[in-house]
Amino acid sequence: MTNRNKFAPIAALTDTDAYKLDHRRQYPEGTTKVLGNFTNRGSRIPEIKGVVHFGLQAFLQTWLMDKWKDFFAAEEDEVASLYEEFTTSVLGPNQIGSDHIRALHRLGYLPLRFRGLEEGTVVPLRVPSFTVENTHPDFAWLTNYIETAMSASYWHMSTVATLAHRLRGLADEWALKTTGTTDGVEFQFHDFSFRGHVGIDAAAAAGAAHLVSFLGSDNLNAINFVNENYAGENGWILGSVAATEHSVMCAGASDAPRDADGKIDEIGTYRRLLELYPSGIVSVVSDTYDLWEVITSVLPRLKDEITARDGKLVIRPDSGDPVKILTGTEADDRDFGQGIHERAAGAEDTRTTDQVGVIELLWDLFGGTTNSLGYKVLDPHIGAIYGDSITYERAEQIFERLEAKGFASTNVVFGIGSYSYQYVTRDTFGSAVKATWVEINGEGREIFKDPITDNGLKKSARGRLAVVNEEGQIVLYDGKHGAQYEGTDIDLLQTVWEDGEFKRYQTFEDVRSVLSYQEA
Repeated sequence: MTNRNKFAPIAALTDTDAYKLDHRRQYPEGTTKVLGNFTNRGSRIPEIKGVVHFGLQAFLQTWLMDKWKDFFAAEEDEVASLYEEFTTSVLGPNQIGSDHIRALHRLGYLPLRFRGLEEGTVVPLRVPSFTVENTHPDFAWLTNYIETAMSASYWHMSTVATLAHRLRGLADEWALKTTGTTDGVEFQFHDFSFRGHVGIDAAAAAGAAHLVSFLGSDNLNAINFVNENYAGENGWILGSVAATEHSVMCAGASDAPRDADGKIDEIGTYRRLLELYPSGIVSVVSDTYDLWEVITSVLPRLKDEITARDGKLVIRPDSGDPVKILTGTEADDRDFGQGIHERAAGAEDTRTTDQVGVIELLWDLFGGTTNSLGYKVLDPHIGAIYGDSITYERAEQIFERLEAKGFASTNVVFGIGSYSYQYVTRDTFGSAVKATWVEINGEGREIFKDPITDNGLKKSARGRLAVVNEEGQIVLYDGKHGAQYEGTDIDLLQTVWEDGEFKRYQTFEDVRSVLSYQEA
């Protein structure tokens, strides 16, 4: 089959902004080197002071290596002709030409050097995660030509890895507080975000970023992403469980009996699922019709079958306010602490099911144990997961309410969706690539931007750059100090990729290990 896109051999060259096409001639005559860096300059989430470095290696593999293969495999005349045709179609008759494209093709590789921190490092704001510089004097234009593709490929992975790391910190904090251990926390935030991303490739990249901090995920193509871009002995990459969706529950209820009020009795569907999965974890979406009816009517009739299983039945609410659904509306209706105190003193419990909430209702039905710290832990045969509209703030509020009610934080698992992982932008952490040093006619020159109309966010570093661990703090040296420390043993910016080859390669397990030693 003929390729539908005749420009396919130069596709990598078109992964840029149109305004960059002629920057080659706009640089001062004699420009032979350009040094750029990727830095997160600020945070729209005040509590986050550092961003997880993750995704550079994937960009280098998928774009600089894989996508450019077609360009170097094609004939020189073909790529030159296509490039001229393409740029003319965009800009009209122009003098961009293709001599520089011919020269790059003859060279046979991308003359670039990437120096970066170890992936998995939490990089403080305003400290570069990595730098890029041309290695051949004829291709200074290439450094910033690739900026667009580099930024588009990298920032979201790094941002999602940072958000996941923050969630892991929250889960660890509350697990230690209410159970004394973080056992199992790696599954407490489960990736449900695949369908909400802007495409399959974006979902895979974000899914891998989530997995730097967690094991739980339904995003299967993240496994392929990891294996293709962070290959090695990576151990267990991702884990999930058998689970239903609304189509299953609706189909199962299509011939279910109804009571006098027309309510559907879902006991047949639940019993069939328990028989289908006699052991292990099975998660059942439980609010297709009436969540409270499931918990107060269906589950009591199946209690013996549930507790006899060698496994756990997980109840999954999927609609409404997760805070109220899981922990009850009592906190909204009256003084939360007063109600708890009154019942402890023997007062009658007159609350409705929605006031009680899912976790306490499951405790009332199945019981459990009280751990050494005095918090209730549900019977291991029953659990709950909530996977709709979960945010950091909502998860924190749920943990706070559970603690107030005497429950361990680990009684609930959360599904993290695209609201958390896709509802972000490049501005979330002020992510940007900026040039800081050029060489013109053999003379190195420091360059920087510092707009007088800006609030200081866009002020860039200048000159040569080095990143150093100074008494436990990662700091940037630029200018003359950057030149002094760049490339030394204490410079954390080490060469990752140069002239078409990896010089340092990390497995996914390496990345996880680096991140695991750093606080969220």
